[in-house]
Amino acid sequence: MEVLTMKELLETGVHFGHRTRKWNPKMARYIFTERKGIHIIDLEQTVDLFKKAYYHVRDNIAAGGEILFIGTKKQVQSTIVEEAQRCGAHYVNRRWLGGTLTNFGTIKQSIERMKTFETMIEDGTVDHMPNKEASRLRRQLAKLQRNLNGLRHLERKPDLLYVIDPDVETNAVHEANIVGIPVIAIVDTNCNPDPIDFLIPGNDDAIKATKLITARIADAVLEGREGRQDEEEPAAAPDEEAPIDAETTEEPEIPEDASEEAVAAEEIPEEAAEVEEEAEPADEETEELESTEEAEEAVDAEDTPEEVETPDEAAEDGADETETDEPEEEAEDDDDDD
Repeated sequence: MEVLTMKELLETGVHFGHRTRKWNPKMARYIFTERKGIHIIDLEQTVDLFKKAYYHVRDNIAAGGEILFIGTKKQVQSTIVEEAQRCGAHYVNRRWLGGTLTNFGTIKQSIERMKTFETMIEDGTVDHMPNKEASRLRRQLAKLQRNLNGLRHLERKPDLLYVIDPDVETNAVHEANIVGIPVIAIVDTNCNPDPIDFLIPGNDDAIKATKLITARIADAVLEGREGRQDEEEPAAAPDEEAPIDAETTEEPEIPEDASEEAVAAEEIPEEAAEVEEEAEPADEETEELESTEEAEEAVDAEDTPEEVETPDEAAEDGADETETDEPEEEAEDDDDDD
């Protein structure tokens, strides 16, 4: 998709330059022709140079950079505010304060002072001040807001400057060259292109023309911010487990014995605990059984009296003994006779 087309440039009048008697000879290579005393800008070069500026802005913002929109001419003030706020960029649309880039520390103090005055008005501190001091504070606040409202969120020097009409914003371009900040600008036929790093040849007076180019620069800023978010998401991704592809990744081979031993080692503590728990009631039952058996034996011993032999039984036993002893004696006598 084209970031900017020739048709859009023709419809908004970007190709119209200044009168031929007000031209800057350094812009001769960007002029296509002359018609009715007005220079016509070569839009083919405009498209090519705008693409370079667009991609540079996108890549710089994606890398964490900041851009500052500058346009103090009446016909571009509202455009600068709208597009800068839409893409979240900083802007200056009223007056460029000298030293905004070369003396940024002082400008930063003025921004903090403006925020302090706003806090005093919000919390009602001004209502308790004398009328003369309160009115002076409000005047100072209005002046600071008029010049610094677009820089309230600027914590450091910007990385890029986007300028409409570098001849009007000479001080801003000069400070950027001193500090070494690249400048992107819409350059008309009456401007000097030398201090501009990324020039866009075009009409810098028509509202539609400036709005078109400024809106596309804002789109580049938004695209760069989206790229920055896409890079931050993978950075936080290592905490999440990445899906494993069974076909591409091979699982390490584990010996069966080792796996069985590991499983057994994991299962043994639980089984041992269960066995111990089961063993305790079993021991108690055996002890109870042994004690009951001993008690029953003792009772049986007490209940069953010992057997007593009667005289007749004793006599029979004695007769049996004598009968068994007599043959042996007779056998001994027979041996003596022989």
